Amino acid sequence: MCCNIKYVFIFFNCLFLASGVALIIIGARSHTTYSEIGVFASSGLSQTAVLLISVGVFITLISFLGFFGAFVDNSSMLATFICILVVIIGLEIITGIALYIFRSKTAPLKMNSAINNKARAVISEYNLKNRHIIDNIQEKFHCCGADGQADWLSSPGWGKTDAVPDSCCVVMTEACGQDISPSNIHKKGCIWAVKLFLLKNLVWVAAVCIALGVLQVLDVLFGMCLCLDIKRRSYEDLG
Repeated sequence: MCCNIKYVFIFFNCLFLASGVALIIIGARSHTTYSEIGVFASSGLSQTAVLLISVGVFITLISFLGFFGAFVDNSSMLATFICILVVIIGLEIITGIALYIFRSKTAPLKMNSAINNKARAVISEYNLKNRHIIDNIQEKFHCCGADGQADWLSSPGWGKTDAVPDSCCVVMTEACGQDISPSNIHKKGCIWAVKLFLLKNLVWVAAVCIALGVLQVLDVLFGMCLCLDIKRRSYEDLG
């Protein structure tokens, strides 16, 4: 019975560890993209990648505490592991309730307006500092301008009323932006493309949070069973 509980606990803790490693990898790989989007649309987005990495590191370290406690049959380590997970679950529940209660219809509108204004201002300025990032975003998201290619034709920073940057082209080649025919230039604006990307990422983050919550609950339940079994066996040995 003891071995079965231990193996089940180790299995779920392996999944918990894998989720932490996955968050670290996702955060590291998306840091550059979030940083570029942050320059284009919102200055705080790069912090999202840092948060993912931090949470991943924390989960990884905590899972090792559970592994070590299970392998050496140390009920104190397992109890510490369980207490930490219970606190985390409690904080997650409180945060979720708080976000639901204090959610405001004006907050998303303000954020939406801030993204729109920032993107249009960046396209209008098109300064030397941000040009490479803007071109990367247009090429990566297959978009052109903030709302569309017309933004470039009236951009003081770009300064050309009969051409767009080459990164707007469907097939990017040197000087291809001089042909602004609809078949040559991406039709969608980058505001729409970036918002769609962020929305998809939000769905993935929500799915990961739900999966983590389930793993945490299972880890706590089987960790408690294993901890009680270790204590029972220690009492039997003393008796």
